[in-house]
Amino acid sequence: MIETLWQSLSSLPGYLLDANKRIYWLYLLSAVAMAGLVYSKLNSPRSLKGFLGFLFPRDVWLSDSAKLDYGLFVANKLIKALTFAPIVLTMVPVAIAISDGLEWLFGAPLHLAWDDSVVIFLFTLMLFLVDDFTRYLLHLALHKIPFLWEFHKVHHSAKVLTPFTIYRSHPVESYLYACRMALTQGLVVGLGYFLFGTALSMFDILGANAFVFLFNIFGSNLRHSHIWFSWGDKVENWFISPAQHQIHHSADPAHFDTNLGSALAIWDRLGRSLIRASQVEKIEIGVGRYDAGHDSLVAIYLKPLREAARCLLPKRMSAAFRREK
Repeated sequence: MIETLWQSLSSLPGYLLDANKRIYWLYLLSAVAMAGLVYSKLNSPRSLKGFLGFLFPRDVWLSDSAKLDYGLFVANKLIKALTFAPIVLTMVPVAIAISDGLEWLFGAPLHLAWDDSVVIFLFTLMLFLVDDFTRYLLHLALHKIPFLWEFHKVHHSAKVLTPFTIYRSHPVESYLYACRMALTQGLVVGLGYFLFGTALSMFDILGANAFVFLFNIFGSNLRHSHIWFSWGDKVENWFISPAQHQIHHSADPAHFDTNLGSALAIWDRLGRSLIRASQVEKIEIGVGRYDAGHDSLVAIYLKPLREAARCLLPKRMSAAFRREK
Protein backbone atom coordinates (compact mmCIF):
# COMPACT_ATOMS: atom_id res chain seq x y z
CA MET A 1 0.00 0.00 0.00
CA ILE A 2 2.79 2.43 0.90
CA GLU A 3 4.46 1.73 -2.44
CA THR A 4 1.19 2.34 -4.29
CA LEU A 5 0.70 5.66 -2.52
CA TRP A 6 4.25 6.74 -3.23
CA GLN A 7 3.97 5.84 -6.91
CA SER A 8 0.77 7.86 -7.16
CA LEU A 9 2.29 10.89 -5.48
CA SER A 10 5.50 10.72 -7.49
CA SER A 11 3.53 10.64 -10.75
CA LEU A 12 1.83 14.00 -10.11
CA PRO A 13 4.72 16.20 -11.39
CA GLY A 14 4.57 14.14 -14.58
CA TYR A 15 1.24 15.79 -15.38
CA LEU A 16 3.24 18.81 -16.54
CA LEU A 17 5.02 16.62 -19.10
CA ASP A 18 2.07 14.59 -20.38
CA ALA A 19 0.17 16.04 -23.34
CA ASN A 20 -2.88 14.01 -22.31
CA LYS A 21 -3.17 16.03 -19.09
CA ARG A 22 -4.87 19.42 -18.95
CA ILE A 23 -1.98 21.05 -17.07
CA TYR A 24 0.69 19.96 -19.58
CA TRP A 25 3.31 22.73 -19.69
CA LEU A 26 2.60 23.69 -23.30
CA TYR A 27 -1.12 24.08 -22.61
CA LEU A 28 -0.33 26.27 -19.61
CA LEU A 29 2.07 28.36 -21.70
CA SER A 30 -0.53 28.87 -24.42
CA ALA A 31 -3.03 29.97 -21.75
CA VAL A 32 -0.52 32.51 -20.45
CA ALA A 33 -0.07 33.85 -24.00
CA MET A 34 -3.82 34.19 -24.47
CA ALA A 35 -4.12 35.86 -21.06
CA GLY A 36 -1.48 38.31 -22.26
CA LEU A 37 -3.78 39.31 -25.12
CA VAL A 38 -6.58 40.01 -22.66
CA TYR A 39 -4.27 41.98 -20.36
CA SER A 40 -2.98 44.09 -23.26
CA LYS A 41 -6.51 44.92 -24.35
CA LEU A 42 -7.67 45.91 -20.87
CA ASN A 43 -4.62 47.78 -19.56
CA SER A 44 -2.57 50.77 -20.58
CA PRO A 45 0.22 51.34 -19.71
CA ARG A 46 1.39 47.74 -19.42
CA SER A 47 4.16 46.14 -17.39
CA LEU A 48 5.45 42.70 -16.51
CA LYS A 49 4.59 43.31 -12.85
CA GLY A 50 1.09 44.36 -13.83
CA PHE A 51 0.67 41.28 -16.02
CA LEU A 52 1.83 38.93 -13.25
CA GLY A 53 -0.62 40.59 -10.86
CA PHE A 54 -3.36 40.15 -13.46
CA LEU A 55 -2.42 36.50 -14.00
CA PHE A 56 -1.97 35.51 -10.35
CA PRO A 57 -4.27 37.56 -8.10
CA ARG A 58 -3.84 36.52 -4.47
CA ASP A 59 -7.60 36.51 -3.80
CA VAL A 60 -7.98 33.78 -6.44
CA TRP A 61 -4.89 31.59 -6.15
CA LEU A 62 -4.63 31.77 -2.34
CA SER A 63 -8.34 31.64 -1.58
CA ASP A 64 -9.79 28.87 0.61
CA SER A 65 -11.59 27.47 -2.42
CA ALA A 66 -8.40 27.23 -4.47
CA LYS A 67 -6.55 25.62 -1.56
CA LEU A 68 -9.21 22.90 -1.50
CA ASP A 69 -8.61 22.35 -5.22
CA TYR A 70 -4.90 21.80 -4.58
CA GLY A 71 -5.71 19.36 -1.79
CA LEU A 72 -8.16 17.44 -3.96
CA PHE A 73 -5.61 17.22 -6.77
CA VAL A 74 -3.39 15.16 -4.44
CA ALA A 75 -6.03 13.38 -2.35
CA ASN A 76 -8.08 12.17 -5.31
CA LYS A 77 -4.98 10.67 -6.89
CA LEU A 78 -4.35 8.64 -3.74
CA ILE A 79 -7.98 7.58 -3.40
CA LYS A 80 -8.08 6.45 -7.01
CA ALA A 81 -4.95 4.36 -6.54
CA LEU A 82 -6.30 2.67 -3.41
CA THR A 83 -9.93 2.11 -4.44
CA PHE A 84 -11.51 2.12 -7.87
CA ALA A 85 -8.47 2.02 -10.16
CA PRO A 86 -8.34 -1.81 -10.12
CA ILE A 87 -12.11 -2.20 -10.78
CA VAL A 88 -12.75 0.44 -13.43
CA LEU A 89 -13.94 -0.76 -16.82
CA THR A 90 -11.22 -1.26 -19.42
CA MET A 91 -11.31 -0.65 -23.13
CA VAL A 92 -10.28 -4.11 -24.45
CA PRO A 93 -13.29 -6.23 -23.37
CA VAL A 94 -15.65 -3.48 -24.54
CA ALA A 95 -13.93 -3.34 -27.94
CA ILE A 96 -14.10 -7.13 -28.31
CA ALA A 97 -17.78 -7.17 -27.36
CA ILE A 98 -18.60 -4.40 -29.86
CA SER A 99 -16.66 -6.10 -32.66
CA ASP A 100 -18.26 -9.49 -31.93
CA GLY A 101 -21.70 -7.89 -31.76
CA LEU A 102 -21.26 -6.20 -35.12
CA GLU A 103 -20.01 -9.44 -36.66
CA TRP A 104 -23.04 -11.28 -35.27
CA LEU A 105 -25.40 -8.66 -36.72
CA PHE A 106 -23.78 -7.99 -40.09
CA GLY A 107 -21.50 -10.90 -40.81
CA ALA A 108 -17.74 -10.91 -41.37
CA PRO A 109 -15.82 -7.67 -40.66
CA LEU A 110 -15.56 -5.36 -43.66
CA HIS A 111 -11.84 -4.53 -43.31
CA LEU A 112 -12.10 -1.81 -45.92
CA ALA A 113 -8.88 -1.37 -47.92
CA TRP A 114 -8.85 2.42 -47.73
CA ASP A 115 -5.78 4.61 -47.82
CA ASP A 116 -3.92 4.60 -44.49
CA SER A 117 -4.09 8.37 -44.11
CA VAL A 118 -7.89 8.32 -44.57
CA VAL A 119 -8.28 5.53 -42.00
CA ILE A 120 -6.09 7.37 -39.49
CA PHE A 121 -8.03 10.60 -39.97
CA LEU A 122 -11.44 8.92 -39.64
CA PHE A 123 -10.39 6.90 -36.59
CA THR A 124 -8.96 10.00 -34.88
CA LEU A 125 -12.08 12.00 -35.70
CA MET A 126 -14.36 9.21 -34.46
CA LEU A 127 -12.49 9.06 -31.16
CA PHE A 128 -12.82 12.82 -30.70
CA LEU A 129 -16.51 13.08 -31.65
CA VAL A 130 -17.71 10.08 -29.64
CA ASP A 131 -15.60 11.13 -26.66
CA ASP A 132 -17.00 14.67 -26.74
CA PHE A 133 -20.59 13.49 -27.16
CA THR A 134 -20.40 10.98 -24.30
CA ARG A 135 -18.80 13.63 -22.09
CA TYR A 136 -21.78 15.85 -22.84
CA LEU A 137 -24.28 13.06 -22.06
CA LEU A 138 -22.64 12.21 -18.73
CA HIS A 139 -22.32 15.89 -17.84
CA LEU A 140 -26.01 16.36 -18.65
CA ALA A 141 -26.91 13.42 -16.41
CA LEU A 142 -24.76 14.81 -13.59
CA HIS A 143 -26.77 18.02 -13.73
CA LYS A 144 -30.25 16.62 -14.27
CA ILE A 145 -30.33 13.55 -12.00
CA PRO A 146 -30.51 14.68 -8.33
CA PHE A 147 -28.55 11.65 -7.06
CA LEU A 148 -25.67 12.38 -9.45
CA TRP A 149 -25.86 16.16 -8.97
CA GLU A 150 -24.86 15.78 -5.32
CA PHE A 151 -21.50 14.46 -6.49
CA HIS A 152 -21.06 16.92 -9.37
CA LYS A 153 -21.94 19.76 -7.02
CA VAL A 154 -18.42 19.37 -5.62
CA HIS A 155 -17.02 20.76 -8.86
CA HIS A 156 -19.50 23.63 -8.93
CA SER A 157 -18.96 24.52 -5.29
CA ALA A 158 -15.67 26.20 -6.24
CA LYS A 159 -15.92 29.91 -5.48
CA VAL A 160 -12.96 30.79 -7.69
CA LEU A 161 -11.59 29.09 -10.77
CA THR A 162 -7.99 28.06 -11.43
CA PRO A 163 -6.60 25.40 -13.81
CA PHE A 164 -6.58 23.04 -10.80
CA THR A 165 -10.38 23.28 -10.54
CA ILE A 166 -10.53 20.64 -13.30
CA TYR A 167 -9.38 18.20 -10.60
CA ARG A 168 -12.03 19.34 -8.11
CA SER A 169 -14.32 16.32 -8.29
CA HIS A 170 -15.77 13.65 -6.05
CA PRO A 171 -14.32 10.13 -6.49
CA VAL A 172 -17.75 8.83 -7.53
CA GLU A 173 -17.83 11.29 -10.43
CA SER A 174 -14.23 10.45 -11.34
CA TYR A 175 -15.17 6.76 -11.44
CA LEU A 176 -18.11 7.47 -13.76
CA TYR A 177 -15.87 9.43 -16.13
CA ALA A 178 -13.27 6.66 -16.11
CA CYS A 179 -15.92 4.10 -17.05
CA ARG A 180 -17.24 6.47 -19.72
CA MET A 181 -13.78 6.69 -21.26
CA ALA A 182 -13.43 2.90 -21.38
CA LEU A 183 -16.84 2.54 -23.00
CA THR A 184 -16.10 5.30 -25.51
CA GLN A 185 -12.72 3.98 -26.54
CA GLY A 186 -14.02 0.41 -26.64
CA LEU A 187 -16.93 1.43 -28.85
CA VAL A 188 -14.73 3.29 -31.33
CA VAL A 189 -11.98 0.65 -31.39
CA GLY A 190 -14.52 -2.14 -31.83
CA LEU A 191 -16.23 -0.29 -34.67
CA GLY A 192 -12.86 0.66 -36.18
CA TYR A 193 -11.71 -2.96 -36.18
CA PHE A 194 -14.94 -4.08 -37.86
CA LEU A 195 -14.53 -1.45 -40.57
CA PHE A 196 -10.78 -1.32 -41.09
CA GLY A 197 -9.15 -4.32 -39.39
CA THR A 198 -6.20 -4.27 -37.02
CA ALA A 199 -4.33 -1.49 -38.84
CA LEU A 200 -5.86 1.18 -36.60
CA SER A 201 -3.81 4.20 -35.70
CA MET A 202 -4.53 7.61 -34.24
CA PHE A 203 -3.13 10.85 -35.57
CA ASP A 204 -1.52 12.35 -32.49
CA ILE A 205 0.49 15.37 -31.48
CA LEU A 206 2.98 14.62 -28.70
CA GLY A 207 1.00 11.49 -27.83
CA ALA A 208 -2.41 13.16 -27.58
CA ASN A 209 -5.30 12.91 -30.01
CA ALA A 210 -4.66 15.72 -32.51
CA PHE A 211 -8.13 17.24 -32.01
CA VAL A 212 -7.80 17.07 -28.22
CA PHE A 213 -4.35 18.67 -28.45
CA LEU A 214 -5.76 21.57 -30.47
CA PHE A 215 -8.63 21.99 -27.99
CA ASN A 216 -6.17 22.16 -25.09
CA ILE A 217 -3.67 24.44 -26.82
CA PHE A 218 -6.38 27.00 -27.56
CA GLY A 219 -7.06 28.04 -24.00
CA SER A 220 -8.46 25.01 -22.19
CA ASN A 221 -6.80 26.20 -18.97
CA LEU A 222 -8.58 29.55 -19.21
CA ARG A 223 -11.90 27.72 -18.87
CA HIS A 224 -11.21 27.41 -15.16
CA SER A 225 -9.76 30.84 -14.52
CA HIS A 226 -10.74 34.43 -13.72
CA ILE A 227 -9.73 35.56 -17.23
CA TRP A 228 -12.65 36.17 -19.58
CA PHE A 229 -11.71 34.99 -23.08
CA SER A 230 -14.45 34.86 -25.71
CA TRP A 231 -14.11 33.60 -29.28
CA GLY A 232 -17.05 35.60 -30.65
CA ASP A 233 -20.55 34.47 -31.54
CA LYS A 234 -19.77 32.69 -34.80
CA VAL A 235 -17.10 30.43 -33.30
CA GLU A 236 -19.02 29.95 -30.05
CA ASN A 237 -21.91 28.47 -32.02
CA TRP A 238 -19.59 25.54 -32.75
CA PHE A 239 -16.96 25.42 -30.01
CA ILE A 240 -17.20 26.12 -26.27
CA SER A 241 -14.92 29.04 -25.41
CA PRO A 242 -13.27 29.63 -22.02
CA ALA A 243 -15.81 32.38 -21.28
CA GLN A 244 -18.70 30.05 -22.09
CA HIS A 245 -17.44 27.47 -19.61
CA GLN A 246 -17.14 30.16 -16.97
CA ILE A 247 -20.82 30.92 -17.62
CA HIS A 248 -21.47 27.24 -16.94
CA HIS A 249 -20.00 27.83 -13.46
CA SER A 250 -22.14 30.91 -12.87
CA ALA A 251 -24.15 31.19 -9.65
CA ASP A 252 -26.98 32.88 -11.58
CA PRO A 253 -29.96 30.47 -11.94
CA ALA A 254 -30.43 31.75 -15.50
CA HIS A 255 -27.13 30.08 -16.37
CA PHE A 256 -27.70 26.75 -14.63
CA ASP A 257 -27.38 23.64 -16.82
CA THR A 258 -26.03 25.61 -19.78
CA ASN A 259 -22.90 25.16 -21.91
CA LEU A 260 -22.59 21.52 -20.86
CA GLY A 261 -20.39 20.59 -23.82
CA SER A 262 -16.68 20.00 -23.45
CA ALA A 263 -15.16 21.10 -26.76
CA LEU A 264 -18.09 21.22 -29.18
CA ALA A 265 -21.07 23.54 -28.79
CA ILE A 266 -23.30 21.59 -31.18
CA TRP A 267 -24.67 19.33 -28.43
CA ASP A 268 -25.82 22.35 -26.43
CA ARG A 269 -27.32 23.89 -29.55
CA LEU A 270 -29.34 20.71 -30.10
CA GLY A 271 -30.32 20.66 -26.42
CA ARG A 272 -31.10 24.41 -26.42
CA SER A 273 -28.70 24.98 -23.55
CA LEU A 274 -26.10 27.10 -25.36
CA ILE A 275 -25.26 30.60 -24.12
CA ARG A 276 -22.71 32.75 -25.92
CA ALA A 277 -20.37 35.06 -24.03
CA SER A 278 -21.92 38.12 -25.69
CA GLN A 279 -25.23 37.33 -23.96
CA VAL A 280 -23.74 37.69 -20.47
CA GLU A 281 -22.34 40.78 -18.78
CA LYS A 282 -21.02 39.68 -15.38
CA ILE A 283 -21.02 36.44 -13.43
CA GLU A 284 -20.25 35.16 -9.96
CA ILE A 285 -18.90 31.65 -9.52
CA GLY A 286 -20.65 29.01 -7.42
CA VAL A 287 -23.70 26.76 -7.06
CA GLY A 288 -26.16 29.56 -6.34
CA ARG A 289 -27.13 31.70 -3.40
CA TYR A 290 -27.05 28.70 -1.05
CA ASP A 291 -23.62 27.53 0.08
CA ALA A 292 -22.98 23.87 -0.76
CA GLY A 293 -21.16 23.40 2.55
CA HIS A 294 -18.05 22.03 0.86
CA ASP A 295 -15.68 23.97 3.08
CA SER A 296 -13.28 21.15 3.92
CA LEU A 297 -11.94 17.96 2.35
CA VAL A 298 -13.99 15.89 4.81
CA ALA A 299 -17.19 17.72 3.84
CA ILE A 300 -16.39 17.40 0.14
CA TYR A 301 -15.99 13.64 0.41
CA LEU A 302 -18.74 12.79 2.92
CA LYS A 303 -21.56 15.29 2.37
CA PRO A 304 -22.29 14.19 -1.23
CA LEU A 305 -22.58 10.58 -0.04
CA ARG A 306 -25.10 11.56 2.62
CA GLU A 307 -27.10 13.85 0.33
CA ALA A 308 -27.06 11.36 -2.56
CA ALA A 309 -28.38 8.63 -0.23
CA ARG A 310 -31.17 10.99 0.84
CA CYS A 311 -32.15 11.40 -2.82
CA LEU A 312 -32.91 7.68 -2.95
CA LEU A 313 -35.23 7.79 0.06
CA PRO A 314 -39.01 8.30 -0.21
CA LYS A 315 -39.98 11.94 0.24
CA ARG A 316 -41.33 11.52 3.78
CA MET A 317 -38.21 9.74 4.96
CA SER A 318 -36.06 12.33 3.22
CA ALA A 319 -37.84 15.18 5.01
CA ALA A 320 -37.42 13.42 8.37
CA PHE A 321 -33.75 12.86 7.57
CA ARG A 322 -33.33 16.59 7.01
CA ARG A 323 -35.05 17.51 10.31
CA GLU A 324 -32.71 15.23 12.24
CA LYS A 325 -29.59 16.89 10.87
